[in-house]
Amino acid sequence: MGINSAIANLRTSDTVEVAIRGQALLEQPLLNQGTAFTEQERHDFGLLGLLPPDIETIEQQADRCYEAFCNEPSDLEKHVFLRNLQDENEVLFYRLITEHIAEMQPIIYTPVVGEACQKFSHIYRRPRGLFIEYPHREHIKETLDNCALSNVEVIVVTDAERILGLGDQGAGGMGIPIGKLSLYTAIGGIHPSATLPIMLDVGTNNAERLKDPSYIGWRHERITGQEYDDFVDAFVTAVKEKYPRVLLQFEDFASKNASPILDRYRDQLCTFNDDIQGTAAVTTGTILAGVAATARELSEQRVVMLGAGSAGVGISNQLVAAMMKEGLSLEEARSRFYLIDSHGLIHDGRTNLAPYKVPFQQKRESLGDWGCQGNEISFLDTVKHAQPTILVGVTGQTGAFTEEIVREMASHVERPIIFPLSNPTSRAEATAADVVAWTEGRALIATGSPFDPVPFEGREIPIAQCNNSYIFPAMGLGILASGATRVTDDMFMAAALALRDGSPALKDPKASLLPRLEDIRRIARHIAIEVALAAQKNKVAPKITQAETEQRVDDTAWIPAYPELKAVGG
Repeated sequence: MGINSAIANLRTSDTVEVAIRGQALLEQPLLNQGTAFTEQERHDFGLLGLLPPDIETIEQQADRCYEAFCNEPSDLEKHVFLRNLQDENEVLFYRLITEHIAEMQPIIYTPVVGEACQKFSHIYRRPRGLFIEYPHREHIKETLDNCALSNVEVIVVTDAERILGLGDQGAGGMGIPIGKLSLYTAIGGIHPSATLPIMLDVGTNNAERLKDPSYIGWRHERITGQEYDDFVDAFVTAVKEKYPRVLLQFEDFASKNASPILDRYRDQLCTFNDDIQGTAAVTTGTILAGVAATARELSEQRVVMLGAGSAGVGISNQLVAAMMKEGLSLEEARSRFYLIDSHGLIHDGRTNLAPYKVPFQQKRESLGDWGCQGNEISFLDTVKHAQPTILVGVTGQTGAFTEEIVREMASHVERPIIFPLSNPTSRAEATAADVVAWTEGRALIATGSPFDPVPFEGREIPIAQCNNSYIFPAMGLGILASGATRVTDDMFMAAALALRDGSPALKDPKASLLPRLEDIRRIARHIAIEVALAAQKNKVAPKITQAETEQRVDDTAWIPAYPELKAVGG
């Protein structure tokens, strides 16, 4: 049996026939079992002498790898260690990180993946995924055909123009799809042989990358305009032809491209943009938990959103939909939002607003008593006059939530909900400790990057990490288990509500707004079931019973364990 067929069968059988032998088998990360190969397998596959004599269980291997991981001197070196393990033995890699998910999730994804993207060309070791570069735009189908994975079910693709809060990272942005798909598997249980990371290399405007002699990407300024649109369209067309039922996730595209791309393709295939929809769902679910902890309704809240790009507008739209479920009209809900971009508050007295910002413009006439001169209304003035109950930051601007602004907000509300969400940690709008201090411990806090609990007056205040990893792996599991052909807004709302339902703060207002990372796979199962049921309700997935839905979710979720390998003809 050929290597592609053997890999494809990993998802459907505990026993797989394999034709390759010896060193070639050890170099296949999806098939390699390292020191866990049995005595018989070592004879059958020509491995005698290629491995040390002791035969280990996967538990022993994971213990040894964890010891090595702990001995790495820095977070970046821990990241490189895990990436190397993934490239050598994927089953062991996933066994290790599922056993230590709370410790390792920040290493394989945010915040450490940001530094890994910046240094990608310097830590690059082995190929993973596909680089589709603009000069080879006539060969996209050929490039997809070169992939060794024949039954791809989930693709994460980026053009790396807006990596976290770090901006354009060129080819280094490939670290994001690799990291995202690792969490699809570790949290959502999507089999690694069904996942494919893709980097659309359309050049970079990052001068530091272009000057770096080690840079591995296409050394050219970014392609824009019609050439860019045509390239993305050629890519999507090729994907639809090659993998007609794939889930295609767009990741870290600049705001100017993210929304148009989503609007263009969301009705053509099963696709979503995690920066817009995933961020919106996890933030909505976390805010709903915070609102519940204050014993108030979402429809009573006033929201200041610092950052009006794809993430800020996406979060706002999701929250508007949630407010409408509580009985507000569309106009009433939007009037409770104050979005701020680089020119201040968005209102109808400003010109040349991007189309996606226009629905959230405040009426200038209603701001007349704010005492602001001209059309540029500052962040501080907005907080003073709007008196928000919820403050969210998605700007990538370090320290944008100043002490003056946070104290001003806290003076008007007993339990302010404050979310500095930008990643990585170095780009957070405020630290958790500062927000606690400036609000005298009253704030309900969630951050984009992990922060330790903050000591305050003899107690510790938990800080929820409002990370998309609570949503997108579960979305993938629910979509694949249900056979959904499209991703709807209702499916993301179902994910947000399911996440809210899992909040410890619903039982204890002093508890974290989000479940522990140790429980994230259990929470993902609950979210996936609700997503699958929403897909059925929206008629984008076949209708089955609740019990059948739950069983399909359980059957789809892979648990890392070695398959039995049999030699062809053996």
